[in-house]
Amino acid sequence: MHRLNRRGCLLLLLILAPLAQADNAATQTEPLPALFARTLGEAGIPGGAWAELRDGRIVRTGVHGVRRLGDDEPITADTVFRIASLSKTFAAQIGAMLVGEGKLGWDWPVSDLVPAFRLRRAGDTARLQLQHLLGQATGVVPNAYDNLLEDDVPLTRILPQFARLDPECPVGSCYTYQNILFSLVQPAYEQASGQSYETLVAQRLFQPLDMVNASLGRQAFLDAHNRAWPHVRRSGGWQVGEVASGYYQVAPAAGINASVTDMARWLLAQMGSHPQVVSAGHVAELTRPRLATPRELRRRGWKDLLTDAHYGLGWRIYTLGDEELVMHSGWVRGFVAEMAYSPRRRHGLVVLLNGESQHINDFTTAFWRRTLAVPAVAEAPAS
Repeated sequence: MHRLNRRGCLLLLLILAPLAQADNAATQTEPLPALFARTLGEAGIPGGAWAELRDGRIVRTGVHGVRRLGDDEPITADTVFRIASLSKTFAAQIGAMLVGEGKLGWDWPVSDLVPAFRLRRAGDTARLQLQHLLGQATGVVPNAYDNLLEDDVPLTRILPQFARLDPECPVGSCYTYQNILFSLVQPAYEQASGQSYETLVAQRLFQPLDMVNASLGRQAFLDAHNRAWPHVRRSGGWQVGEVASGYYQVAPAAGINASVTDMARWLLAQMGSHPQVVSAGHVAELTRPRLATPRELRRRGWKDLLTDAHYGLGWRIYTLGDEELVMHSGWVRGFVAEMAYSPRRRHGLVVLLNGESQHINDFTTAFWRRTLAVPAVAEAPAS
C-alpha cells in the first residue's frame, strides 16, 4: 500500500509539474497591471496600488479595485493607506539626522533617554542603547505585548509590564522584532530636538520630499477624503473593518498614513534622488546588515528566492544570490504594505493593499524574480 501511494504521488507530480512550470512562466511574462489585477482578483482583495521606480523616477503606477467594499469610489495613486511598519524606515531616518547633528548617539543608553523605562534585569536596562531599539536587538521576546496594542490598551499601562519579561538573549546579540520597544525612540527624539515626533517627520521628510498626502495618526487618516478603508477576511468573506487605534499609539513603528505616490517618492529618496534630505551616508548606515533574521528565509513566496536576510536600523536587507534588496513590509488590521529597492540596479517597487492578505507576496516576488532574473534557491536533497 505504501509503495502504491508513493507511485501515485510520483505520477501526480509528473502530471502537475508542467502545469506549474507553465503557470510560473505565464506569471513571469504577464504585464504588471494584469498581474496585479489578477492577484487581487483571485484573492478577492478589495483594492490596492503599486508603483515601479527606476533610475530616479517613477516609471509607472497602477491601481485596482475600490476604497471600500459596497461603494464604487476607485483606488487612485493618491488614495491614502495605512502603511504600518513601513513607518519604521522614517523613524530610522529621523534618528540618523539627529545623530548626525550631534543631538543623539547610536550608543546612548535608553535609560538616559527614557529614564522611567525598565527591563526585568537592571544590567539589561543599562546596556540597552538607541541603536538596539531601531535595530530590533532588545533581546525581548518578539512582538512583546502587541496583543495589548491590538486591544487598544493604553501604552502607559503596557510599558511597565516589560519589567516582568525574561530576556530571550543578551541585549544586542539576537534579532527580536518589536513595535512597542521600537517606539521608545519617540520620547528620545522629542527630548533631543525639542519638537514633537509628528513635527519632525512632517518638516524634515514629508514636506521636502513633496509627500503631500502623508500624515501621522488616526485622526489625520480619518480626515483624508481619499482614503482606503480596512478590510478583514471572515468566514463569510471580506468585510469592512474599523480603523483601529492601537498601533497608532506607537507612531514610529506603525503610525504613518500615505499614498503609493508618497511612498514612491520616499523610496526614490533612498536611491539618491534627494541627497539634501536623505543622504547617502545615512542610507549606508541604516541599511548595513547587523543581525541575521533567519525566520525571513521561510517567508511565504520569498523562501525559494532568499539566500540570506538581515535587519539594519529600521530596514531589512534581503540577499538573493548575488543581488541585494533593501526593503520593509508591514501589517495592521485591514492593511498590508511592502516596499523594496535594489541599490545596484536603482530599481524599486511599492505595494499597498486595503485587505489583510499574504497574496501581496505573490505580486512582489513575481516582480523581483523577473527584474533580477534570480533563480529559485535549490532545496536540500531528501535524506
